[in-house]
Amino acid sequence: MAFVKLVPIIAATLGIFFIVSSFAEKAPYPSFAKDATSAAGAEYYDYIVIGGGVAGCALAATLSSSAKVLLLERGGLPYNNPKVTNIKSFLPTLLDFSPSSPAQPFISTDDVLNHRARILGGGSAINAGFYSRASREYVEEVGWDPRLVNESYEWVERKVVFQPQVMRWQTAVRDGLLEAGVLPDNGFTYGHLQGTKTGGTIFDKNGNRHTAADLLEYADQTMITVYLHASVQQILFKTLPGQKPKAYGVVFRDSKGTNHRALLNSNAVSDIILSAGALGSPQLLMLSGIGPAHHLKAHKINVILDQPMVGQGMSDNPTNGVLIPSPRPVENSLDKIVGIRDDIGCYIESLSGLFGAGLSTTNQSLIQSGLIIEKVARPFSTGYLKLQSNDPNENPKVTFNYFKDPRDLERCVKSVEIIRRVVESKAFSRYRYPNTTFESLMVLMLDISENRRRKHRFTGIEQFCVDTVKTIWHYHGGCQVGRVVDPDYRVMGVDSLRVIDGSTFINSPGTNPQATLMMLGR
Repeated sequence: MAFVKLVPIIAATLGIFFIVSSFAEKAPYPSFAKDATSAAGAEYYDYIVIGGGVAGCALAATLSSSAKVLLLERGGLPYNNPKVTNIKSFLPTLLDFSPSSPAQPFISTDDVLNHRARILGGGSAINAGFYSRASREYVEEVGWDPRLVNESYEWVERKVVFQPQVMRWQTAVRDGLLEAGVLPDNGFTYGHLQGTKTGGTIFDKNGNRHTAADLLEYADQTMITVYLHASVQQILFKTLPGQKPKAYGVVFRDSKGTNHRALLNSNAVSDIILSAGALGSPQLLMLSGIGPAHHLKAHKINVILDQPMVGQGMSDNPTNGVLIPSPRPVENSLDKIVGIRDDIGCYIESLSGLFGAGLSTTNQSLIQSGLIIEKVARPFSTGYLKLQSNDPNENPKVTFNYFKDPRDLERCVKSVEIIRRVVESKAFSRYRYPNTTFESLMVLMLDISENRRRKHRFTGIEQFCVDTVKTIWHYHGGCQVGRVVDPDYRVMGVDSLRVIDGSTFINSPGTNPQATLMMLGR
């Protein structure tokens, strides 16, 4: 598979180690980031990027170096937003179910609570901030150019990534992982390496979040427009006999309910690029008439292209863990340390001290606690996405089929056993009450688990995995390469339309996909 080759001008800019533009502007971008209510009835651009998320911001910034670009984002700015900017807002933001929340909740048919971003910067504005590159094997598997990949990662890292301060809780988890045999100790690195490591973070030393929206500081302010609170309703197509349908524009709606059109300039390289995420991109393709014909007809949508693979291959890495009440104070910390066991197919991470707002309890032993979790890598179980309505702001219906394939459950059991060894390690003993058993921690997790699944009496790790499964927000699929898009991310069967985001992934890259999504957009 070739690396993204949007147009010749992009191939040229990808090779540049660093772009310094005299037209760059610092966030919050007063000259080009505007509310969609200020848009004209119709405007023309070389590129229209739908979704100002993790990939979309990097992509729009890159394109603006040589083309006129419009970036459409359904949410607002992340700057000066207390729900986004500070590390302590992580759990409260996820628990905010209001219509204006930057984290729009949804519940899959698997009865697991999940979220999709609704803000410029996308998932990087609401996630735990961990930054780690994909492995060399992953890059080789998907066919990207390693040199361009590394240059693009570095472009991202100069702007939004930091080396974290590792304090006592995370140090105890790191040393516990090493004691549990997750070796070697790889120290601090952005690379994906078997063993235990300290990864990067998008939180600076003051606990303030930096997001993919910061990458727009690379943009040429004279060549880019960002419309906020712009909800794209559909992609427009020209259909002529004997020719492929061709995308030529989009309809988007502002916060006052007024519709606007953005149209492509009539040149050979103009494209509409979907970067609306693993839910938004397949959903918008369907709403625009590209998807399974029988499903579209059931929603009275005009079929542009019968494409049964749109919405298929949806996958979410199942995650389980244990909350450990601590006899001593713990710092506020999100993921900084990861144990990588590619031989088993799992990653072990941890967070601490943030549960006062996240648990419905006044029990100080629960508030003063930490969570150690495992993520099943490259799950075999997959599901699908369908429309629930013709409203793009309403969540589609999603099924991930957690643990449908028994190999995923086997991985979960082995991963939880690693967590057991960490919790029972000498290195971690200062954060564990002396008489606490690991089984009692699993029973506690059954009592407080936030998913809506039926809970059974504790009988063993397998049932524990099934009952307490949760998301780590790394879901992907729905517009996969080779099924919906070609190796250059063009939607197969139509012209002037691409998808560049996590919906194209067969497997989620590494321990956390945000690094690779920003790289991919670049």
